[in-house]
Amino acid sequence: MTEEMIIAGFGGQGVLSMGKILAYSGIMEDKEVTWFPSYGPEMRGGTANVTVIVSDTRISSPILQQFDTAIILNQQSMDKFEKAVKPGGTLLYDPNGVIHPPTRTDINIFKVEATKTAVEMGNPKVFNMIVFGSYLKVRPILSLDNVEKGLEKSLPERYHKLIPLNLEAIKKGQEIVEDVQLV
Repeated sequence: MTEEMIIAGFGGQGVLSMGKILAYSGIMEDKEVTWFPSYGPEMRGGTANVTVIVSDTRISSPILQQFDTAIILNQQSMDKFEKAVKPGGTLLYDPNGVIHPPTRTDINIFKVEATKTAVEMGNPKVFNMIVFGSYLKVRPILSLDNVEKGLEKSLPERYHKLIPLNLEAIKKGQEIVEDVQLV
């Protein structure tokens, strides 16, 4: 099994954190992983993306042109990366940041109302974990036990008290993901 993916959005949306948690979770499952971030100089609001590869076998390069999965959190990223999803691949997106939804019919598309759900949960900061949970529902490449271990490894110890909230958000994301079939 090899999963080659990109997570893309604005800085401040937890794009890089989501990728780091995914990578650490893969390590906890004894997988080979790469985590390759790309971002502008802005602290918040600039574009950010991260390429993550999780594999049973050795990874030769972290640089990808096409992806098995794309998690898209804004319109600029949709415009740039929708076409880079391999035919038969998966695209997840939050409609809050996307004006023009994906239109491809040769990929699996899932809508995740993560922004709305995070607000309903009373904590907009768990937005990225809701999206991550939806991803794990449609691409169950990691166990929830190892995701919890990945959270413990990637979050500074002073934030470990937030792990239960993050796990709740992941589970919520698994419940709310919507399959979008384009004809």
